[in-house]
Amino acid sequence: MPIGKKADLSLFLDILKTLERINVPYMIIGAFARTFYGINRVTYDIDIVVDLSEEHIQALSDSYPLPRFYADPEMIRNSINMGIMFNIIDTERGEKADLVPLNGTLEYRPAFERRIRQTVEMFGEEPFEVWSAKPDDIVHGKLMAWTEGRSRKHETDIFDMLLHHYLRNETILNIPVIDKYAEKLGEDTRQLWEDIKSDAKKRMEKDE
Repeated sequence: MPIGKKADLSLFLDILKTLERINVPYMIIGAFARTFYGINRVTYDIDIVVDLSEEHIQALSDSYPLPRFYADPEMIRNSINMGIMFNIIDTERGEKADLVPLNGTLEYRPAFERRIRQTVEMFGEEPFEVWSAKPDDIVHGKLMAWTEGRSRKHETDIFDMLLHHYLRNETILNIPVIDKYAEKLGEDTRQLWEDIKSDAKKRMEKDE
């Protein structure tokens, strides 16, 4: 997944390297994870699910010290106890990365257990491996997010992955499995998924 010069994802990528170094179990989810499956539009919609122990909390905080960074260990502990997202902030560059405690997103636990290794390629640096959600789980997560907030961006992300699946004629996505995910999320989400499948097939036929 090549990342060009214009994409300033330095904090996010550095955090991934740090999680690898201190052996934190984690998984990339959201729109950024799509880039591993042929969708090359760089996005700042980036989330990381993490399973942090006390040892990990201190190591993570020590990796991003004040005054430049804000990664207060007590803030991280409180976020984990409450099961809510926390941030690591680069105050010098005005950037932040969102990390989601696994205990606050139990619906992601099956996906977390299925996560796979993928390779990130940064411009001018050596590639490195990270943990990412599988394609079906990325779409499932997008369907869950749409069900909750009805955001158009989730529809677009799902469409892009599905179109890539059809155009490449590869088994990137397990459509019957996602059918079941969508059905469990309710009639509106099931209908959205059916509409996106129909639109993607029409676009594929148009592009052939």
